[in-house]
Amino acid sequence: MDTKKDSKIPKYGVAPDLKGKRLVVGTKQLRKALENGRAKWVWLAENADPAITEPLEALCQNCHVAYTWVPSKQDLGAACGIEVGAAAAAAVD
Repeated sequence: MDTKKDSKIPKYGVAPDLKGKRLVVGTKQLRKALENGRAKWVWLAENADPAITEPLEALCQNCHVAYTWVPSKQDLGAACGIEVGAAAAAAVD
């Protein structure tokens, strides 16, 4: 297990209940939502490629948007109502 990643995770929880929320799912859409100030809360999958999640984590910090780590891409995808895994998702305005 990668203890470096474990030590920097600010929050860790179960996949959120995202029913009824306006969402963006996926790296490109999430990056745009953060840059445009539309993202209100971000979820990142712990088992996603760090090359994807680490820049998003840094962007969340720079944009002052709260984020939470969830256990897996599959859990996050299911919470978003899609049949495939998702590395990242955000609630938007």
